[in-house]
Amino acid sequence: MNKNELVKAVAEKTGLTQSGAADALDAVLDTIEAELKQGGEIALTGFGKFSVAHRGARQGVNPATGAKIQIAASKAPKFSAGAKLKASVKG
Repeated sequence: MNKNELVKAVAEKTGLTQSGAADALDAVLDTIEAELKQGGEIALTGFGKFSVAHRGARQGVNPATGAKIQIAASKAPKFSAGAKLKASVKG
């Protein structure tokens, strides 16, 4: 399912227009992105939790040359599925 299909499904389930559903979806995604940029997290009970994973600096190896390289510390978005979502997918 892509974003347009998701917007259509949300519009059908909520009775909103597709434009209204698209605006609502964009607002949700923008809010999640803004919170993660600030280093926060969003927990949706039963669905899951969006958070930021902190990866420390480490030493790696270039597979082509075998030379050791330094990999800088970084942050990455992370999603952990909630119990209700896991059970639903499991069947």
